[in-house]
Amino acid sequence: MADIISVKSQSRTHFVNITSSVSEHLPKNFSGVCNLFCQHTTAALTINENADPDVVRDVDQHLEQLIPWRNPEYQHMEGNSAAHIKSSLLGPSLTVPVENGKMLLGTWQSIYFCEFDGPRSRKVTIQLCPSL
Repeated sequence: MADIISVKSQSRTHFVNITSSVSEHLPKNFSGVCNLFCQHTTAALTINENADPDVVRDVDQHLEQLIPWRNPEYQHMEGNSAAHIKSSLLGPSLTVPVENGKMLLGTWQSIYFCEFDGPRSRKVTIQLCPSL
């Protein structure tokens, strides 16, 4: 059975740390993997550093340099082609190992929901797969 996390972005591009929200859905005795899936074509998921907010800013700035919001070559009529491209590059899903209810993330790692076409209300599906 899948659970849903609701995420509200505050700006067009917004990296939201959802690690604690994901942790709340993990039973204390659970060991296996946690699959996360972003249900949107203009948003993504990633794991990155949580200690220095400049890392997330640097990622955002570099993505904007590589894939600017406005580009005369874009043909998608909704005007959000950059969001679709960024979403495709980062990807819609993550798999995180879990042991005894705790994600086995590195010391400085957190899970980020990456909004590229906000602000919006979004959803992330969590599905737990136990160890055999």
